Amino acid sequence: MNTQPPAEVGMKVDEVDTPALLVDLDILEQNLQRMADELARTPVRLRAHAKTHKCPEVARRQIELGAIGLCCQKVSEAEAMVDGGIRDILISNEIVGPRKLERLARLAQRSRVMVCVDDPDQVNILNQVMQDHQVHLQVLVEIEVGGTKCGVPPGQPAVDLARRIDVATHLDFAGLQSYFGAAQHLVDFSQRSAAVAKSQSLTRELIGTLAQHGLACPVVSGGGTGAYDLESASGVYTEIQAGSYVFMDHGYTKNLTADGKPCNQFQQSLFVYATVMSRPVPERAVVDAGWKAVGVDCGFPIVADRPDIEYFQGGDEHGKLRLHDPETQLRVGDKLRLVPGNCDPTVNLYDWYVLFRQRRVEAIWAITARGAVL
Repeated sequence: MNTQPPAEVGMKVDEVDTPALLVDLDILEQNLQRMADELARTPVRLRAHAKTHKCPEVARRQIELGAIGLCCQKVSEAEAMVDGGIRDILISNEIVGPRKLERLARLAQRSRVMVCVDDPDQVNILNQVMQDHQVHLQVLVEIEVGGTKCGVPPGQPAVDLARRIDVATHLDFAGLQSYFGAAQHLVDFSQRSAAVAKSQSLTRELIGTLAQHGLACPVVSGGGTGAYDLESASGVYTEIQAGSYVFMDHGYTKNLTADGKPCNQFQQSLFVYATVMSRPVPERAVVDAGWKAVGVDCGFPIVADRPDIEYFQGGDEHGKLRLHDPETQLRVGDKLRLVPGNCDPTVNLYDWYVLFRQRRVEAIWAITARGAVL
């Protein structure tokens, strides 16, 4: 971390330097409580995904509200969370390479760690590293249920892999990871529901097959913000890997309910704060938040509370705004809040959260795992 925070506790939000990552603390707390309340009515626990916030301060609040632990995607993320006091981590990904596996073994010596596999040879390598470090590691078989990323087919290949883990001397078969990420972003409710139902059916059938081979699945992990309600009601999952619900983004706000209305369980708490740096012509302005300040993998950001202004193009350090009404009062030095299309990669561009309440900065939190890609 090599930057100074863009704000100080107690200053007005209008005084925060830009670009900055603003978090509305009231809304963040409401989102955290809402998910806790929703899952408290089910037998499913929350395993909150740290790839969204990358911040132990947020993680501790999730644990305090009942989360069983965290998900991380990389060993370096997990190290940052364990260093921050979190003691139950699922690395919901395959970890490959001797240096990473050495670090994974050391991490397992000081916290409860699970990891995913989808390759028989990798089971042997993983077991040997754990044996060398005299630790036991809990392992989930990741199955492919529609996402076409990682994961072994949920049939005999998954059974064979689970049996291989079960007989390994320093690995314990703990269950399954069944995550269908693309289903989380299916806007139409009927399509989203059908996709989730299909993945659940595949998972349920595999659980039964494994039981016939004497292999129990105490952990079935998956699900996320976009379909957590469907997944938590399935009777299949034991834990939900929701992450984005804490902040939200305009990608998720496109999702519709069964009656065609926007999903509104969680509200937008995260914003990229930007300053107008140029108004060269009446119909265009430029802000200081370009590709290095806001993720655009899911589309350009939208301008919060300003439907009359459109973020339509950008560059490394510049974001172009189209003013639908050239008479719009927008001057150089004015500040705007941008809502990113995808909160996760946007967070990874910053070192600090600036948390505010009632237009005053209340806290500055370090994004400890920013850039943790190893």
